[in-house]
Amino acid sequence: MEKDLYKILGVDRNATQEQIKKTYRKLARKYHPDVNPGNKEAEQKFKEISFAYEVLSNPEKRKLYDEFGEASLAPGFDPEKAREYQRWKEHASKTYRGPGKKFYTSYEDIFGDFIDLDEQVFRSQKAPKKGRDLEYEMKVDLLSAIRGFSTHISVNRPKICSHCLGKGIDPKGQFTACPTCKGSGRLELAQGPIQFSRPCPTCKGHGQLAPQCPACGGTGYVMGTEEIRVNIPPGVKTGSRVRVQGKGEPGQNGGPPGDLYIILEVEPHPLIKRKENDLYMDLPVGIHEVIKGARVTVPTPDGQVVVKIPAGSQGGQLLKLKGKGVMDPKTKERGDLFLRLMVKVPTVQDQKAMELAEELSRFYKEDLRSEIKL
Repeated sequence: MEKDLYKILGVDRNATQEQIKKTYRKLARKYHPDVNPGNKEAEQKFKEISFAYEVLSNPEKRKLYDEFGEASLAPGFDPEKAREYQRWKEHASKTYRGPGKKFYTSYEDIFGDFIDLDEQVFRSQKAPKKGRDLEYEMKVDLLSAIRGFSTHISVNRPKICSHCLGKGIDPKGQFTACPTCKGSGRLELAQGPIQFSRPCPTCKGHGQLAPQCPACGGTGYVMGTEEIRVNIPPGVKTGSRVRVQGKGEPGQNGGPPGDLYIILEVEPHPLIKRKENDLYMDLPVGIHEVIKGARVTVPTPDGQVVVKIPAGSQGGQLLKLKGKGVMDPKTKERGDLFLRLMVKVPTVQDQKAMELAEELSRFYKEDLRSEIKL
């Protein structure tokens, strides 16, 4: 009996991705093997809801499941071939006459149907296919994104079922005669002056069927968690995609596995702002340092550096540290780090400080606010 993945998760067919995720997390906590040690029923339920979530949380897989049902979950399933086969059946049904029998009216009908049948259903069903790519979202802090780093992540991804080795059938099960073709492996396609038959689509012409693998439900895959080491290169930004080759879904019929793509979101930093490959940071300085000049130690993503503040510098002025910005992942060229001078004044109410402030005021040549006009 075909299993309804929506019923397994307990959600409507028009449920949003957020509703599906919320329901899955609730069920996963309830049936997780760590919460139910030794409970085989809970373990099987956890496998079912994990597989259902793996399909319904993926927009592409969910779309195919809504269109084709459980058939879309079978290894080697080709949606284009399935759609072509549906069109062929619709075309074939237009030439039926009588109770379930088909008469051809021209050679074009005969050979057209057989060519379509070969191309749509049986040709290349066993051809190797690359597995689908997976995505993993990761949040990183700005300094890590600038410097690059290596880490391990846990990815929930399908693996080839160890019980059936990806075939989807129970290796210990008994073969039974196909109910569609009664074990003959062929179906009568037409009657009349010339009779034709075609391979049975249910048993693929074998005449026998094997029971589904109990471990994977006939899909050939089971969900599992894998620890994967990933290297994040320097200079990534929000939206960057880092490819981990061969860590996607397993391939079909001997095809290569898909890839895993790390989708990055860079979190803001309280002191440093990034614009393209340049960095901006406010640098507090004293009145005495901007008047007479100074050499100050400044932290950067590469470590501390000594910066020269020219005499007579003004508040808000930018000092450029060439090559201390972000490395471009493609060109390998680095941007610059800009330091914005922020003049700080003493907050003490000291008589000597007041006298010095009054003395300094004599050195202003013009009205400081002369250019402020509304």
